[in-house]
Amino acid sequence: MRRILICSIFVLVFTIMQGVRSDPQAEELLRQCSNFNTTNDLSVFLSNFNKTFGDMRKQLSNAHFATAYYTDVFGMIQCRNYLSIADCLACFDAGLAQIRRDCPQADGAHLIYQGCFLRYEARNFYKQISFEDSSGVCINNRTAPKATAFQPAVEGLLTELVAATPKIKTFFAAAKRQVFDGGPTAIATVYVVAQCVENISRSDCDTCLSRAYINVETCPPQAGGSSVDAGCFLRYSDTPFFSDNDVTDIAIYLERGGSNTKTPLIVGLIGGLCLVLLMLALLLWYRVLRKPNKAERGNILGVTKLQGAMLYNYKDLKSATKNFSVEYKVGEGGFGDVYKGIIENGHIVAVKKLAVVTSKEKADFESEVRLISNVHHRNILRLLGCSGKGPVQLLVYEYMENGSLDTFLYGEKRGTLSWKQRIDIILGIARGLAYLHEQFHVCIIHRDMKSSNILLDDGFQPKIADFGLARLLPKDQSHLTTRYAGTLGYTAPEYAIHGHLSEKVDTYGFGIVVLEIISGRRCSDMMNELRTESLLPYAWKLYESGRHSKLIDETIDPSEYDVENAKKMIEIGLKCTQSPVSIRPAMSEVVVLLVNDGSLEQKPPNMPKFVQITHGVDNDSSTSTAPSFSKATATFTKFTGR
Repeated sequence: MRRILICSIFVLVFTIMQGVRSDPQAEELLRQCSNFNTTNDLSVFLSNFNKTFGDMRKQLSNAHFATAYYTDVFGMIQCRNYLSIADCLACFDAGLAQIRRDCPQADGAHLIYQGCFLRYEARNFYKQISFEDSSGVCINNRTAPKATAFQPAVEGLLTELVAATPKIKTFFAAAKRQVFDGGPTAIATVYVVAQCVENISRSDCDTCLSRAYINVETCPPQAGGSSVDAGCFLRYSDTPFFSDNDVTDIAIYLERGGSNTKTPLIVGLIGGLCLVLLMLALLLWYRVLRKPNKAERGNILGVTKLQGAMLYNYKDLKSATKNFSVEYKVGEGGFGDVYKGIIENGHIVAVKKLAVVTSKEKADFESEVRLISNVHHRNILRLLGCSGKGPVQLLVYEYMENGSLDTFLYGEKRGTLSWKQRIDIILGIARGLAYLHEQFHVCIIHRDMKSSNILLDDGFQPKIADFGLARLLPKDQSHLTTRYAGTLGYTAPEYAIHGHLSEKVDTYGFGIVVLEIISGRRCSDMMNELRTESLLPYAWKLYESGRHSKLIDETIDPSEYDVENAKKMIEIGLKCTQSPVSIRPAMSEVVVLLVNDGSLEQKPPNMPKFVQITHGVDNDSSTSTAPSFSKATATFTKFTGR
């Protein structure tokens, strides 16, 4: 009997000590499902869903945060750091079961419990910090005792955690504070937790928690409350929901710091550290004078940071792309295939495998990459670094969720761009090219301006891709299919025929892209009823006969645009394709033309002779007297020797 009593007491004590650690805290705070509308069928999507969540569950065996991605399913799970691994898994399993039950045919959902946060989408959401339905959830069934003392204690501790948490490496803090009401004995204790998802920046964490505080600050004097959002979580209660072992010392992260007794020690440590750093700096300075500079070597986790050229480990990039698997392949082109790479912190990059050997000297390759990676402009795709040590050479870029412009003009997403979006894209491309030509310290000529080399970010901001890659080609090696770095239909005739290269080659390609954006048609598509003309001669003929509005994409609502503005855009596109080269505007001049209101005051563009001759366009007739497009292509081939 005595033994049973002792065992019972032991179990009771253990349960009391571990009570807050044996609860997955799966009380629902927020749930939202979206409708299924991905391009894949439901069965394929569910298969990828299972892979994503299966991968995340494996990661939770030794972590409280996990992300995973398969084809079109992005997933994230975050548990509160005070939960045990077992409770974290239990919270995950409860949330997954509820999502399967409540969102059976959704291509996205988020579910927030007190103890964990689950989310998946058919798009990359890892940088998102706010929901439209974010809110504070107050525990309204009970008011804390002595509200006049409880409320300021809650507000004070919440304020401190909101300030300290973004400064903590794990973006997590738990704190408690006793509440006094003028007497020596505490009347209550406040328990507070703040947490941000681990893959956002410190500034985003600060922003999210500041909003969360606003959502929850109206809850006191209620006994508890939580604020939930896409990027953070904030909770307070007058009952414990984490153990004393999980309390964070936030004093060191607050401006006022710790007690005054620590000041001399801190000053001494700082002084000693400064002395050591000074000695190290002198040593490094001495070594730098004696050794040539080397390219900075980077870790895969640093791939998305804004810094100079980084050299990445081939094995890391291979792992990030799942061994360059087909399901991670997002594009292909003359310079090589492109793969989506998911790095360990949940960020996504684009990895391009170069299809040609760029140089016998790897140092030359890395030097060129260093040059290109220093190009910083909002309308130019950022080259983050490279890997030149593996069996193939890899380039690492920032990843663009919306893909390339051509899919929105005449591909699977045709008709989804508004008139305003198209004009903004035209202006963005012009600004990017003007930067490459005139504002960067070295003039970079793209040589292959086309719609598939324009990528769109989440806000449909255009970014020029594959710029400078022609510089990586060996002097004695051509593009894969041509003797020049260009694409038939976009390449200026002086470059294709005579090899004369200047910035105006890009101006020509830009003009063709403008016409594609306005018309929603590929430059090589046949345009008239007899299907004998490609886009450029067709556009010239419509413009000169005053029927330019016929060129505008039929999927655009006529109420979205002004006819005169549309004519101006077409004129700018045609001006860029004029010959001789000297009368084409520079890209900086194009930017000025685009931003100025009203129609063009300069003389209208003139149809170049090569369009009239090659395509048989008669300036005095609205009909074509020309050979077919195939014959025109043959003429082009004759001149280029291909």
